[in-house]
Amino acid sequence: MQAVLMAGGLGTRFRSFTAVLPKPLVPIGDISIIELVLRQLRGFGFEAVIVSVGYKAELIMAVVGDGRQFGLEVRYQKESKPLGTIGALALMKDLEENFLVMNGDICTNLNFAEIYRDHVASNATATVGAYARREKIELGVLDLDSSGRIISFREKPTYDFHVSMGVNVFNHCVLNLIPAGEFFGFDMLMHAMLGKGIAVRPYFFDGLWLDIGRPDDYNRMVEDYAANPGAYLPEGV
Repeated sequence: MQAVLMAGGLGTRFRSFTAVLPKPLVPIGDISIIELVLRQLRGFGFEAVIVSVGYKAELIMAVVGDGRQFGLEVRYQKESKPLGTIGALALMKDLEENFLVMNGDICTNLNFAEIYRDHVASNATATVGAYARREKIELGVLDLDSSGRIISFREKPTYDFHVSMGVNVFNHCVLNLIPAGEFFGFDMLMHAMLGKGIAVRPYFFDGLWLDIGRPDDYNRMVEDYAANPGAYLPEGV
């Protein structure tokens, strides 16, 4: 199984750390995000990882090296300019028929091998990790009619969504939709696939998942990991 880790972003939502470090090297206790993810990938049976790097690439490459310390074969795709959350895939050589693609700023205890095998077994073109998320709006919300008249008011309402986890499995044919050398985000790829009638499968997950680019999620992750690192690094991982 082959994985691609997208780790080239600027981390603009997290400037308190990323002015000094690329976001994948932000610490969670005694380990960085990218080290945690690489240990998980190896524990779940992945052997080869391509890391897309851009912002402060040399720091990531210095910490991860060739991946030997994690029992992995790691190589790099360096962006000469920002290519978005998916654009670097078009530059990668020797991608396998199916491959895992994940963001470098998430923490989860999802079994990456299970989503990969589910994708392959279904003969899918694209499988997107989906997570049920409840978000509270910390403001009073006004509901308006078509004329702009206020018709109701809700104080700090809560909404339920299924959100993209930033963990996906793609078939190689998806690369035909990604222009080489151009900025291309995951949102653009989703619109391109759906616009062409390509079936995109959700893979529903209800375990632990946090978006470390959000300060609240990061603080929760630091607390969770300190209290129970085994939740993210179970025995054998």
